[in-house]
Amino acid sequence: MMDDVREELLGADTLPPGETWELRLYVAGSTARSSAALANLRRYCEQHVPGRYRLEVIDLLQNPQLAEGDQILAIPTVVRKMPEPIRRVIGDLSNEERVIVGLDLRLSA
Repeated sequence: MMDDVREELLGADTLPPGETWELRLYVAGSTARSSAALANLRRYCEQHVPGRYRLEVIDLLQNPQLAEGDQILAIPTVVRKMPEPIRRVIGDLSNEERVIVGLDLRLSA
């Protein structure tokens, strides 16, 4: 099983609203697909919004009740909670362009 992971970056609380990405990655155990999704998502965040994201990993084998709140139908799924609107991307997140566009993971100019 994959332990729930919460990553918060120092100073993220002092950033203006809308400039911090809050992401939840839903997985089911420590599968290769789950690990790939987590590694891909971390890499994209560091490349596109370094120091401006919070990432929470939810293992649905340990906390299946948490799937209902975000209407998770497939795994792995990443949900962008903030900035609004809520967005979702399903899969191992290996297609960088699809993830960046899907989550609108870029800093405003």
